[in-house]
Amino acid sequence: MPTRSNPRISWIAAATLLSVSCSAFAVQNACTVASGPAITPVIELYTSEGCSSCPPADKWVSSLKSSGMVVQAFHVSYWDHLGWIDRFAAPAYTKRQHEVAARNKLRDVYTPQAVLNGKDLPAWGPRPPGGKEPARAGIVLTQLSADQFEATVTPVAAQQAASSWSAYWTVTEHGHSSKVRAGENAGEFLKHDFVVRQYTQAGDYKSEGASPQKLGFYSIAATPGHERQINLVVFEPQTGKTLQAVSLRCADALKP
Repeated sequence: MPTRSNPRISWIAAATLLSVSCSAFAVQNACTVASGPAITPVIELYTSEGCSSCPPADKWVSSLKSSGMVVQAFHVSYWDHLGWIDRFAAPAYTKRQHEVAARNKLRDVYTPQAVLNGKDLPAWGPRPPGGKEPARAGIVLTQLSADQFEATVTPVAAQQAASSWSAYWTVTEHGHSSKVRAGENAGEFLKHDFVVRQYTQAGDYKSEGASPQKLGFYSIAATPGHERQINLVVFEPQTGKTLQAVSLRCADALKP
């Protein structure tokens, strides 16, 4: 007499097999980056497609692809009322620029504005200095799935002066372009790299004890045809000074 299988047991077995298969996939296809002994310089560019003086700064940022720096182009929204809506702009990026300006004791924000490790950099280009100061934090960043990431941040006790640290994530993409039809850049064909597509604050943490802290992040989906980078910047909250940063680039094939 044939035996009848238990559907609950079959379901549990299938789920277990799927879990094991996914775990094996993650191990085989792990994409990880670890920070080095020196601070990785962080460049922030505040720009807009509605600003006629911004294209040279956009080109300068594109030239930094092989620099080893963490580079981020934040498109601000306060130019949008002049006739051209920058599709890459977001109020959150404008808010961040105001925070940077306050830390630097600037009277107002402006574009294009370059910032190096939290400090205003009015004389930007051709390649800013950096990369020799000892890191004040260590970072290991790993891609867990197509749009899920995890980082372990460990303060470097010997280098710590601040009692706390903060962090933020960004997703940046290369190879975007726009044919501008209005505003100051009307008629121009603009090309963009390191475009910030997502900006997420990761919280504030205590430095005492140099205990490792795990940070999780879910990114927006990758835009087809545009190489993306997942960036994590650890900084001193009072000054905005970079403590360490990493940029992770994983192959598009890393998808379950």
